[in-house]
Amino acid sequence: MNSAKSDLLQGTLDMLILKVVALGPIHGYAISRRIQRISKAVLQVQQGSLYPALHRLEKRGWLDAEWRDTETGREAKFYTLTKTGRKQLELETVNWNRLSDAVSMILQTAE
Repeated sequence: MNSAKSDLLQGTLDMLILKVVALGPIHGYAISRRIQRISKAVLQVQQGSLYPALHRLEKRGWLDAEWRDTETGREAKFYTLTKTGRKQLELETVNWNRLSDAVSMILQTAE
């Protein structure tokens, strides 16, 4: 079985980050690990994509961040979802489901 890495559609990363952060306060590296674990390693988010996305989401007011110690004693920025971020996640989830359903209909079309 081919285990090629999947490329994320543009905008999908933001939605995935919002969803993972909605589960509770979490730092960047743990966000990346959780996405990889939940997707059974199909999705792997590189630092070069993750941290710019986190900064963008924080700038838009969808995430709050504060410096805290991790479980290993290192200091890291922990992210939490804002009220606006929760609304954005709901909107993006609806849009994703609509898009996913449309793609499924096309793929299931008999020739």
